[in-house]
Amino acid sequence: MESIAFGFDVQGGGGPRSLTSAVLERLRADILSARLIPGQKLHIAGLAKQFSVSLAAVREALSRLVADGLVQASDQRGFRVSPVSPADLEDVTRTRIDIEGLALRRSIERGDQAWLNSVESSFAALCAVPQRDPDDPMKHNEVWIVRHRIFHRALVNACGSHWLLGFRDILHEQSERYRRLSIRETGKSRDVEAEHAAVVHAVVGCDADAAVAALTKHFLTTMQFVELAAPRISEVSATV
Repeated sequence: MESIAFGFDVQGGGGPRSLTSAVLERLRADILSARLIPGQKLHIAGLAKQFSVSLAAVREALSRLVADGLVQASDQRGFRVSPVSPADLEDVTRTRIDIEGLALRRSIERGDQAWLNSVESSFAALCAVPQRDPDDPMKHNEVWIVRHRIFHRALVNACGSHWLLGFRDILHEQSERYRRLSIRETGKSRDVEAEHAAVVHAVVGCDADAAVAALTKHFLTTMQFVELAAPRISEVSATV
């Protein structure tokens, strides 16, 4: 078996669960980065050969991604990457506002100084890197992507509910798909750092209403910019 793709020694102790998790994370990353595009068929046998794993490992990984909404399953058509649409984008955004807004409000109510420190430090780390790849402005900076995810998670980590955090994480991934599909010059500019700073400022001031309002504005602005790229997103989906 080829083990290079997963970063661990398959023969040296990577059991079935390790293999499934490795396939899961690789497929998740490929979907979120649009290397696997919306609507694309996912052939179990082909993926098993590509990753040098069993059919069962691929099938279980795909089933987990179905639960997260990143993959769709059909008895007749098998598995495919979940499609995208303007209506779904708005649904994801509005639901994310509701869920993440509630989690943020609870975090402000429950959070201690250590939580506030984590919010400020994750924001500082995010500000330290550019959003776009310095070598190719039409691509995301992968370091920024990671730090952006950490920052938004830090904002709600003190909410005290694993259910809220679980739903929030699923919605975040769905939003990431749209944002990463839409990157391009739109003729409009935005100051993402200032949008994030407004949320942090309200959080540090323990102003839950202002923090939720700033977060809502941030999410709606992202939705508007994704909508500007809607024709491109439709073209990507239609080519499958």
